[in-house]
Amino acid sequence: MPDTQEVLSEVVIKFAGDSGDGMQLTGSQFTNNSALLGVDLATFPDFPAEIRAPIGTLPGVSGFQLRISSNAIYTPGDECDVLVAMNAAALKVNLKALKKGGKIIANTDGFDSKNLRLANYPDGVNPIEDNSLDGYEVIKMDVTKMTREALKEITMGTKEKDRAKNMFVLGFLYWMYNRNMDNTINFLTEKFGKKPEILQSNVLALKAGYNYGDTTETFTHRYSVEKAKMQAGTYRSIMGNQALAYGLIAAAQKTGLTLFLGSYPITPASDILHELSRYKNFGVKTFQAEDEIAAIASAIGASYGGNIGLTTTSGPGMALKTEAMGLAVMLEIPLVIVNVQRGGPSTGLPTKTEQSDLLQAYYGRNGECPMPIIASSTPSDCFEVAYEAVRIAIQHMTPIILLSDGYIANGAEPWKFPAAADLPPIHVKFKTELWEGEEKFQPYLRDENLVRPWVIPGTAALEHRIGGLEKQNITGNISYDPDNHETMVKIRQEKVDKIAAHIPAQQIDSGAEKGKVLVLGWGSTYGAIKSACIELQAQGHSVSHVHLRYVRPFPSNLGDILKNFDKVIIPEINNGQLIKIIRDQFLVDAIGYNKIKGVPITKTELVEFLKEHL
Repeated sequence: MPDTQEVLSEVVIKFAGDSGDGMQLTGSQFTNNSALLGVDLATFPDFPAEIRAPIGTLPGVSGFQLRISSNAIYTPGDECDVLVAMNAAALKVNLKALKKGGKIIANTDGFDSKNLRLANYPDGVNPIEDNSLDGYEVIKMDVTKMTREALKEITMGTKEKDRAKNMFVLGFLYWMYNRNMDNTINFLTEKFGKKPEILQSNVLALKAGYNYGDTTETFTHRYSVEKAKMQAGTYRSIMGNQALAYGLIAAAQKTGLTLFLGSYPITPASDILHELSRYKNFGVKTFQAEDEIAAIASAIGASYGGNIGLTTTSGPGMALKTEAMGLAVMLEIPLVIVNVQRGGPSTGLPTKTEQSDLLQAYYGRNGECPMPIIASSTPSDCFEVAYEAVRIAIQHMTPIILLSDGYIANGAEPWKFPAAADLPPIHVKFKTELWEGEEKFQPYLRDENLVRPWVIPGTAALEHRIGGLEKQNITGNISYDPDNHETMVKIRQEKVDKIAAHIPAQQIDSGAEKGKVLVLGWGSTYGAIKSACIELQAQGHSVSHVHLRYVRPFPSNLGDILKNFDKVIIPEINNGQLIKIIRDQFLVDAIGYNKIKGVPITKTELVEFLKEHL
């Protein structure tokens, strides 16, 4: 019987299994394959919090959601059309996110009595055998058995052969969605080229899954998603942490300065350290310190020495770095502090996303300790935000906090990358000699933006002392004078405030300049807010969307924008943090929409909430 081909505008697939089933690899390979076709895509990897939870249990479920579309998309989808469930626990955890009538591809070996018990199903209950899934299309496949059969000629142990199960499933999905396997075969060849048996087992399993769909009469329906209508250019699929690393490297190349990263591994920021360590050819220096305090202290030292000092962490690491952040503020030297946020407090939810640290970034240091704050909104946006963070830090001689989060860091989307020549310049000016009329170097003598000079230690006639004790204005000498202290506190604050004159005016992302409702967002809520507002605008509702990149200081025109709307609604993946700052600074009685479940806000739930206020 010939295959029936159906063209879809989009599809959402969720790969789910035990943390050892390779679902992240499977999802990323399908993502890369999709990117090569030129479709728009968005991903949401969902990692278990346990490094190795007991096999088959609910806490051990690892997932990867992928949305591909021939239209522009901004989220990985509210619900999935296809759920790949490698075991009973994967089904139980993810069934609620599957559309009614959706497909379940179930590995029957993962639904034996042991797996059902570990997934806390009652005795005698098997969801793929009883009638509980009647509202779905269930495709039952004994993936384990068929993988072992495909690898029967290979002299590997059963446990090693079973590791190729994910490739069997990937091959089947390549058949179902009418894909070419070459990119994955090339990936496997590069990864396992020096381990021929492992390479052979993965390639054979991949081809066996494809051939299973091709030769089994049960499956006669195949699908495809057409190429997206995107702006002309060269694209690549990129994850947030990757883009952030590339933005930092680009800034270093543009300035001609060495990029130095002092970091201590922490989820979900560690990938930035891993990525930057690969680029020694660009002069990048990476240092894995013994703890978070040593990490930021080394970055401060690098910055004092005339380099781009950088430290990366998450919320718990920010807590440890606070004293050193205060030192950097007191010294007034450029330093980029990246916080890839996760659920808290304490160690909290290490692998789950949350916009949990905005108030920490604003106020979480002792004393009056102002620092500019910039936030990325999508994976590809991380490149521009990282580049801009370096510019602000250097040109305004200040430490700066860059906020990302786990959703952005691990998610992927197409990125139209810029040419180096098109990147804006970052002007670097070291002071190398005494200015006219200056008899002795004054390290805190400022320009019109209250920016003090950057001097490389050892420069003749420009020797000076720095430290964490309060500075006397202009001279930089230690001072305990109360009037001087108040003067310096106000100067440091005014210096940060003046940055507002050197950042772009706030733009409205979508909707009219005046209206009933303004949805104000920051960070990773971008996709959900944009999608919800576009849908409501198409229905004729008076709703507009503004998304902040510059969170401290705010763009100078933000207050005027807020006054043009009857209501301001602020969705956040926290218990209400930006809303407190907006109420404080603009006296706007904003309305919060808060979700604190370790998962992103969905378009559907936000649309329903906004309708209540329209």
